Amino acid sequence: MTEILIIAAPDLIAERQAWLASLAGERRLARLTLEAYERDTRQFLQFLTGHLGGPARIEDIHTLRPADLRAFLAARRRDGAGARSLGRHLAGIRSLLRFLERKGLVNAAGAGAIRSPKQPKSLPKPLLPEQAIGLIETGAALQEEAWIGTRDAAVLSLLYGCGLRISEALGLTPDDLPEETTMLRITGKGGKTRLVPLLPVVLQAVRQYQSLCPFPLAADQPLFRGARGGPLQPAIIQQQVRRLRGALGLPDTATPHALRHSFATHLLSGGGDLRTIQELLGHASLSTTQVYTGVDSARLLDIYDRAHPRA
Repeated sequence: MTEILIIAAPDLIAERQAWLASLAGERRLARLTLEAYERDTRQFLQFLTGHLGGPARIEDIHTLRPADLRAFLAARRRDGAGARSLGRHLAGIRSLLRFLERKGLVNAAGAGAIRSPKQPKSLPKPLLPEQAIGLIETGAALQEEAWIGTRDAAVLSLLYGCGLRISEALGLTPDDLPEETTMLRITGKGGKTRLVPLLPVVLQAVRQYQSLCPFPLAADQPLFRGARGGPLQPAIIQQQVRRLRGALGLPDTATPHALRHSFATHLLSGGGDLRTIQELLGHASLSTTQVYTGVDSARLLDIYDRAHPRA
């Protein structure tokens, strides 16, 4: 990584460079993360130059108080940094101080005493109905082996048609889908059990997969199988969805879990009530489900802004 000129004592600059090298070599952090940590700590040392009235030394870092770190975060907030950026700033500084502390040069307790800024809750990013359906249908068409295509379509149908987590879909056994069933009994997080309606089109997708699967499907064994007959792993479905979104021009937010978000958002848009959606998703708290009201409101406002003559 190219070092950019900063104002600090030579010994501190050298230790910081050794810290960055350790992140790249020993911890193998991603390039973008390394660049962010380099920038964050550079800004911190530049702040200290003005805050302390001269280039920062290791002795100055050793005597830093929580108030000094809060002053840096406040200065960055005034410059427009949001909660996520501030949290990353603090994480980078803590990492540097812990590195120096392990070498017996500073005490990192001050940084540990500061709470990270509260992060805003990001809204789920659902797909449009036609995107979700296209993802399912294209998934079957792109696979060379028909049974694998129908398998992927069945899994994705369960995520979108029933709002299942991928782990819940892959945890199903043939016993969970008896003949002519219209409901699924799902055991979700925390061992909580819920009943989910099984749409005919979803059941049809599962039955088509069962009819084509070349492996024996014992009643109490995993329903969905990998190419060699073992239990299907989530990574296989995640990889397939990555391929599909490239073929369909979908954003990176189009993931298997986005189909669960789409299930909830589209139900809410169609008039479903939050309590029912909470039960269908298996959320322990209604507040978790309420995030979808923000998604729906944001979508409606976007449509309004684009379509209304006075917008």
